[in-house]
Amino acid sequence: MVRKAFLTMLLLVLAIPQLACAHAGSWNVVDVRIISDQGVEFAKYRTYPHVTREGTYFYMEALKGEKYSIEVANRSDRRIGVVIAVDGRNIINGKKSDLKPGERMYIIDPYTTNTFEGWRTGMDKTNRFYFTEQSDSYAEKVFSDASAMGTIALAVYREKLPPIALHSELPYRTKDTPPAGAASQAPVEKRSSNRLEQEKSEQAGTGFGETTHSPARVVQFEPEYTVAEKIVLKYEWRTELCKKGVITCGSKNRLWPDDGRFAPIPRDFRG
Repeated sequence: MVRKAFLTMLLLVLAIPQLACAHAGSWNVVDVRIISDQGVEFAKYRTYPHVTREGTYFYMEALKGEKYSIEVANRSDRRIGVVIAVDGRNIINGKKSDLKPGERMYIIDPYTTNTFEGWRTGMDKTNRFYFTEQSDSYAEKVFSDASAMGTIALAVYREKLPPIALHSELPYRTKDTPPAGAASQAPVEKRSSNRLEQEKSEQAGTGFGETTHSPARVVQFEPEYTVAEKIVLKYEWRTELCKKGVITCGSKNRLWPDDGRFAPIPRDFRG
C-alpha cells in the first residue's frame, strides 16, 4: 500500500513546571481525532462515567490490525504541551504515564494541527501504532502493564504567560534549546470501512509496528501547572461495544422503540 505522507516538524520537550498556576481547566482547547491509514476518522461515542472524574470520555471501535494515528488540533491562540499516553504509556519515552505536567510532552503551536503516528524510538523515528490483542500490545510485551489497556489519553497544558514587563524591564522571550531531533511525522491517513470484526477473547491493545521517519527538535516550554483539558478514549472490539450497548448490533426488535421518537404525522393530515 502506497502511503501519501507529509513531514511535519513536531516539537517535544521535557517540561518541568516550577510554579503552580491558578488557571483552571478550560476545555475545548483541542480537537482530537484517531485516523486510520485510509484517511477516515474512527467514530467516537461520548460516555459519562458513573464516578465523577475530570475529563471528557469516549468509546471507540478498534479494528484488528489497523494502523492509526492521533491527530491533535490546537484551537487556542497559545502554544500548548500535550502529554499523550497509549495503553497507559507515554508515547515519547514509554514510561508509565499519569498525564502530569512534568512528563515528556509534544508542543503544538497556536491554531496548528499535529499528527502522532507511533511510539518515539529516536529523534528522527517512530514505530507505528496498530490495533492488536492485549498479549501483542507494546505495554504488555515490554512492560507487563495492563493497568490502562485499551486507552488513548491526552492531557493538555497551556504555556505559562510571560510576566508583564514594567518600565525598563526587558520583554520576555522564549529561547529554543539546541536541536536534538525527534518528533512524530504526520501522514494524511486513509480509513478502512470494514465493519465486520471477529470476536476476540482478549481485549484490544496497541502494538509496536513498523519504523517511520519522524524528525523533531527539543524546545523550551514551561507549562501551567493545571491541566487545561483531558480527553480519554477507550477503544474496544466491536463485539465488546455491542455487549456494552454503546452501538446497536444485530436486528432491531420491531416492537421495542430505541430512538425515543413519536409516531410520524402523515403528510396529508389536516387535523
